[in-house]
Amino acid sequence: MNPGAPGAGETKRFVFSGREGAVQAGLEHTREALRSWSWLPTADEERLGVAEDLLLMVAELVANACLHTSGGPGELRLRWDGRRLRAEVTDTSPVPPELRPYADPGRPGGHGLRVVERLAGSWGCAPEGGGKVVWLEIGCPPGPPNHRECSA
Repeated sequence: MNPGAPGAGETKRFVFSGREGAVQAGLEHTREALRSWSWLPTADEERLGVAEDLLLMVAELVANACLHTSGGPGELRLRWDGRRLRAEVTDTSPVPPELRPYADPGRPGGHGLRVVERLAGSWGCAPEGGGKVVWLEIGCPPGPPNHRECSA
């Protein structure tokens, strides 16, 4: 952990109130967290790309909970330790997400976890309560060498 990074060691939580508007609400919560941790705004294209990738992956996890579980998403948790950010989405289904075989790119659906697999440093699923938590982790976005957020 890098205690000098803004917000290092902090967890931001958002409890969903149903499926309707869940993806947008999750994205707004994530943007707010990224702003509080000084990931956004940024003029650096690489740092912006990492933040946008995170937003895309969070949208995918929330959308999967909306589409594939009876109760929808439960909670979004974002944990920043100064070196990596972990995003977690809980739901009430104990069934783990399935990484589908490569599908026809022209057909909708079934591609989201492939995107997460390519963009995240790591991802997975664990039982939680009677359901599960699906998580992903990304490293600190690149920045100037004198940027304190990810320094050793």
